[in-house]
Amino acid sequence: KAFITGINGQDGSYLAEYLLEKDYDVYGIVRRNSVAEHQESRINHLDGLVTTEYGDLLDVSSLERMIRTIKPDEIYNIAAQSHVKISFQIPEYTSDVNALGPLRLLEIIRHYKRKKIKFYQASSSEMFGKSKPPQNESTIFQPRSVYAISKIFAFNSVVHYREAYGIHASNGILFNHESPRRGNSFVTKKIVESIAQIKSGKIKSFKLGNLDAERDWGYAPEYVEAMWLMLQQEEPSDLVIATGETHSVREFIERAFKIAGYKIYWEGNGLDEVGKCSESNEVLVSIDPYYFRPTEVDTLHGNASKAEKILGWKAKTKFNELVKIMMEFELKKN
Repeated sequence: KAFITGINGQDGSYLAEYLLEKDYDVYGIVRRNSVAEHQESRINHLDGLVTTEYGDLLDVSSLERMIRTIKPDEIYNIAAQSHVKISFQIPEYTSDVNALGPLRLLEIIRHYKRKKIKFYQASSSEMFGKSKPPQNESTIFQPRSVYAISKIFAFNSVVHYREAYGIHASNGILFNHESPRRGNSFVTKKIVESIAQIKSGKIKSFKLGNLDAERDWGYAPEYVEAMWLMLQQEEPSDLVIATGETHSVREFIERAFKIAGYKIYWEGNGLDEVGKCSESNEVLVSIDPYYFRPTEVDTLHGNASKAEKILGWKAKTKFNELVKIMMEFELKKN
């Protein structure tokens, strides 16, 4: 039996599918809020195959009740306030969910006597912040947001409960991973969705923030396999999961436009820079300071050699194929 927090998110929905293929009984927690209906659409196709209940990482009674009722063998904590920029606006809420949420789960597991429960915590490459790339398990954390700070608290909680109480608890330090199910507030989804809308005539252009931020982008369905593999090991550990390749937001834009049949060129500098269509010279992309973070993470570039050695896991879908998967999905949708 597996219990997934955040089952209705990108990673949770792919993990649920993966575990069902492994003949797990899959249970999940769904947070009741104003956009719950939209979130549940990621798992609507699993209706009757997974069991979900309303609950919240802020509500320890709901967590304890579900764990004692379900009696899971494995818990995957994927739920979070997962948007980095939003963490600057709601730091206290972000910390409560991302830092204290995992702590609540670990406390329940610590006192649960019926069986040993294995625990997976979704850590983040954002914890590395301004540390020089490439980043691996030995790289120091230098956070640049409350989101990253909250994730470091959770990371250290996992290490503490593992060492103090013998819990099989692991941190997956996942670098950016995308898919057609990515939330539309994230830059990769916004890019492909906006380009598809330009193609269909719904909009003429769109705005972004830092075009030069570099990220290690992988494919989400492959990353959930790594989560599962971590809990199948005899010894728990903390592992970087990444492709080992880094590309800028600018490169993502150019690649996505090319797949959609556009060639763009850049003109201007700084906040005045724009991306124009080579054929029409119309502005398709421009810069808006609103989308900049107060403190930026310039480059995230993961070294997942330890995960390859321990898990036998290696990213198969690289940058160009990932952009193609996401862009073609949006083009068909529009």
